[in-house]
Amino acid sequence: MSEILTIDELAAWLRISRRSVYELTSERCRKASKHPLPIFRLGKSLRFVRADVQSWIEKTKEVA
Repeated sequence: MSEILTIDELAAWLRISRRSVYELTSERCRKASKHPLPIFRLGKSLRFVRADVQSWIEKTKEVA
């Protein structure tokens, strides 16, 4: 099974701020993006599957 990341862990891995992670997961951004950042909720907390985020990175690189 792939590693599950918290917001802090994802921010550190991507070398962005927590605020940037929250922006990428906002409803506004998710609706506007062709490839939204994949998230899932664990109660009220957001979590990220490392393999899904890696795929997201590859997709966004193709668009840029």
